[in-house]
Amino acid sequence: MTDLSTPQRIGDDAHASHSSTPRAPGAQSSRRLRFVTAAALFDGHDASINIIRRILQASGVEVIHLGHNRAVEEVATAALQEDADGIAVSSYQGGHIEYFRYLVDLLRERGGAGIKVFGGGGGVIVPDEIAALQQYGVERIYSPHDGQRLGLQGMIDDMIARCRDAARPRPDTPQPSKLVRDLKDALRGDADGVARLAAFRELARLITSLETGDLDPAIRAELAARAKQANVPVLGITGTGGAGKSSLSDELIRRFRLDYGDAMTIAVIAIDPSRRKSGGALLGDRIRMNAIGDWGDGARVFMRSLATRDASSEISDALPDTINACKMTGFDLIVVETSGIGQGDAAIVPHADTSLYVMTPEFGAASQLEKIDMLDFADFVAINKFDRKGAADALRDVAKQVQRNQQKFAAKIDEMPVFGTIASRFNDDGVTAVYQHIAAALRSHGLRESEARLPKLEGLRHSSGRNAIVPPERVRYLSDVALMVRAYRERADKQSQLARERWQLDEARRMLNDASGNVADAAAFDSLIDARTSQLGEREKALLEAWPKTVAAYSGDEHVVKIRGNEIRTALTVETLSGSRIRKVALPAYKDPGEILRWLMLDNLPGYFPFTAGVFPFRRENEDPTRMFAGEGDPFRTNRRFKLLSDGVPAKRLSTAFDSVTLYGEEPNERPDIYGKVGNSGVSVATLDDMKALYDGFDLCAPETSVSMTINGPAPTILAMFFNVAIDQQIALAHAKAQQQGRAPSHDELDAARRFALENVRGTVQADILKEDQGQNTCIFSTEFSLKVMGDIQAYFVEHGVRNFYSVSISGYHIAEAGANPISQLAYTLANGFTYVEAYLARGMDIDDFAPNLSFFFSNGMDPEYTVLGRVARRIWAVAMRERYGANERSQKLKYHVQTSGRSLHAQEIDFNDIRTTLQALIAIYDNCNSLHTNAFDEAITTPTEDSVRRAVAIQLIINREWGLAKNQNPNQGSFVIDELTDLVEAAVLTEFDRLTERGGVLGAMETGYQRGRIQDESMLYEHRKHDGSYPIVGVNTFLGAHAHDAPPPVALARSTENEKQGQLKRLRTFQSRNQSDAPAMLERLKRAVIDDQNVFAVLMDAVRVCSLGQITHALFEVGGQYRRNM
Repeated sequence: MTDLSTPQRIGDDAHASHSSTPRAPGAQSSRRLRFVTAAALFDGHDASINIIRRILQASGVEVIHLGHNRAVEEVATAALQEDADGIAVSSYQGGHIEYFRYLVDLLRERGGAGIKVFGGGGGVIVPDEIAALQQYGVERIYSPHDGQRLGLQGMIDDMIARCRDAARPRPDTPQPSKLVRDLKDALRGDADGVARLAAFRELARLITSLETGDLDPAIRAELAARAKQANVPVLGITGTGGAGKSSLSDELIRRFRLDYGDAMTIAVIAIDPSRRKSGGALLGDRIRMNAIGDWGDGARVFMRSLATRDASSEISDALPDTINACKMTGFDLIVVETSGIGQGDAAIVPHADTSLYVMTPEFGAASQLEKIDMLDFADFVAINKFDRKGAADALRDVAKQVQRNQQKFAAKIDEMPVFGTIASRFNDDGVTAVYQHIAAALRSHGLRESEARLPKLEGLRHSSGRNAIVPPERVRYLSDVALMVRAYRERADKQSQLARERWQLDEARRMLNDASGNVADAAAFDSLIDARTSQLGEREKALLEAWPKTVAAYSGDEHVVKIRGNEIRTALTVETLSGSRIRKVALPAYKDPGEILRWLMLDNLPGYFPFTAGVFPFRRENEDPTRMFAGEGDPFRTNRRFKLLSDGVPAKRLSTAFDSVTLYGEEPNERPDIYGKVGNSGVSVATLDDMKALYDGFDLCAPETSVSMTINGPAPTILAMFFNVAIDQQIALAHAKAQQQGRAPSHDELDAARRFALENVRGTVQADILKEDQGQNTCIFSTEFSLKVMGDIQAYFVEHGVRNFYSVSISGYHIAEAGANPISQLAYTLANGFTYVEAYLARGMDIDDFAPNLSFFFSNGMDPEYTVLGRVARRIWAVAMRERYGANERSQKLKYHVQTSGRSLHAQEIDFNDIRTTLQALIAIYDNCNSLHTNAFDEAITTPTEDSVRRAVAIQLIINREWGLAKNQNPNQGSFVIDELTDLVEAAVLTEFDRLTERGGVLGAMETGYQRGRIQDESMLYEHRKHDGSYPIVGVNTFLGAHAHDAPPPVALARSTENEKQGQLKRLRTFQSRNQSDAPAMLERLKRAVIDDQNVFAVLMDAVRVCSLGQITHALFEVGGQYRRNM
């Protein structure tokens, strides 16, 4: 394998100059290889593409990373504007045939046929499909077999070699006069989008020639001369690394487009540093840009990323020529964003007509401001992230420094050009304020007057106050929880020692008395015993006093409790074929009260605080925790699968997987990169009609029916559809009952039916937006708006008495699937849970009104820590809820679902997957999970078939009904290694809580990409160790079969059919046509609810009756903002 530390720059002459100075005739070109990397449309699995882009960078490649969920149009546009040599796309969500073919077609159509397309999708893309795609024009699709054979670096070397060996000839550069004419014609307001795309392609090639020095000096000089004649203003944006320059740039571009009615053309030049050792670069600004895409009239914004290469400052040596090229082209505005700068840097100033310096409130002491060069030169200063602590003081200090620098002592401080902004907040008025001042300044440099579509903000200098999601005074909540849990553990140790010493003193006195008939100093013994008794807490005394009764209650044949006057009897033993009687709950044989008390405080029996062993005293009889997981094709096919899975089973525990189109809030469409994903890897649901068909035949309000829906970004809309189906079922029953009596139901009866539905419907919606940002990537709206609507859902639940449905499934599973190890999975998941608690408390909700509606979702894997994941989670949650939040017992109980690891499913030797799944299911059942889904062995390559699903369900049935030790319900208790692992994992989780606190809590850490970075690092470690064999995986890198290197045998692939896709399109159009008169007004009402800060979910309950999923999603984009991707 190639050494990643080698300084050789693959794809380039390691000693070539990177200046834009023209090279001598015949000299070798210094052109660098450039790659665009992305995950496919509606695909959030970005762990692998992040590894690929990192190794590409380390191998000397300049990488323009687009992140997850990228349409073919976006990828192709980026590759053409960035003049890329190659494109690398990961695709794990199906629809890859249509996606890659469409990408090849679009590149050919737009003059990019020479750009090499690479792809991968684990075992999802099977050998026949790989061959078909490569024959169609994809350069290479890498399979798991390729990864095993070549290794990660080997695959990257192959990609680089293929681009280098087939280096595209540089096109002849036309004379400037012709180039100017062609480009200006294309940028005219009445020109069509196709012409603009072609113009942008020519400009991209010209910039490449300027970067490499390939352009004739005479042509270069003429470009500069023509640029001087053009009156195109340049806005320069610079600032410290991590200040949010890209986000602020994007928001400013969005406002320019809105204010000018999208009638202006903008060139964006973004600069990032090159790595001195490898020569590679991460050109990461494009990933943050939401406002550069096509709006109503096609392409209006051209963006080009530049690496600094050998430049010694924050700008590229090619920047002046690149600006000239864009000026000559005739754009209305040029925006230049530099890489992060230090205190003494101000290189952007000579190249910009107006400059903006972006910083954050954390600059240290006010004296540090005197060292910042840009405060001397910047026309405007933006203190971004103005929601942080100390922002108002920072604004005042910076304004004073600018006043001193400009020697405007007669002017008021609040008249200084210093603004407070929150670029991460959608429609932030602080950003609008700085935009309006910048636009006014640019008009003196040639920017034409706008149409003033944005309302004028007079006198505003910073973002107006809104309630923070987590109040600043509570931002240390995770360390407070950690402190509370550590204190509880310390108390358990001290109290158990007191109980032990009291017992020891009592026993010593008894033995002395037995030996001599009396105790010489009985008063001293009594005093010592009384001292320890007085130090024992009331709770601890009660635990010790109740223990003999508990032992007696669990020692008989039946456990009897009275609930509301009824006796509930539970058998306590199970008899084996050998005649042995196995206890369902085994008790410790401790005699020492200190050991008993410590066990009661830290472990205890299932169903007792701190619920380490489980939240219920006993498992339900005749109801396995099996989830019946289905989702494929159209709603009718998935409905048939649900009926098949639940046939003959009293408890209908339906778990629903949605296709990736639905997961991203969109709806079926003929466009190839969408069409190929409709009904694949999940069920397609776009309307209320689809939802009714999906659950047809199931009584959603029956006590034995429970529905889980795995969806996040558009979860509020999908949940509103589901609730409407449950309500309509009850209303139909009310009509049927009234009809039998020859009348129509009354309003009161209909209202009662609605109330009954909401109070009795059971299930879970995932809706965990924090973990989506950290790992799973199906965020579609801005994080702040998504969290607001999550709070709206919970507020609706409280108001309408929805007590049997979980408003969120706080998920670690997807964090683990993204690459996190079990400790990180648990720490981030619990941290997210406490963040929701803080957010809902900040909205004024009572802890006991919402905590019972929270549930959790974990992955189980092969690592030892997974064995105690539930134990640690339950104990931390229970202690925090009782000790910090004062919650009642119901709120203290953490209930969680487990799904066996998808990451441990391998395309190689797929029959071995069931063995891993069985082991993971076993430890989940031993740990008393509340529900369990076992993956099918073939999910590594396809949506599971009926046969593979049956095998997966059988795993659970065999454990629950055949496996002997599973008859006992607390088999983990009393194991030394389990106890040690529990303590180790708990300590590691609490330490991670402190790390998150240091970064401003969960939300502050997300802002810096902390969790995502840790997950990627852990994923990369796993992949490296899997590929080099140091982490053994049987059938993958060890114990290989005789035919291990052969192509895997063909398997049955579950794919949606053409009829199903067409049927979904037809039903969608029928629904939209039927409601075309009502939908527009409803969408306006929905947008108004957001603007007026009403309960959005309450309006969604009405909106889904007449609006489709895609219509609702796009309406909310307009007022709630779109998610901004990050690394």
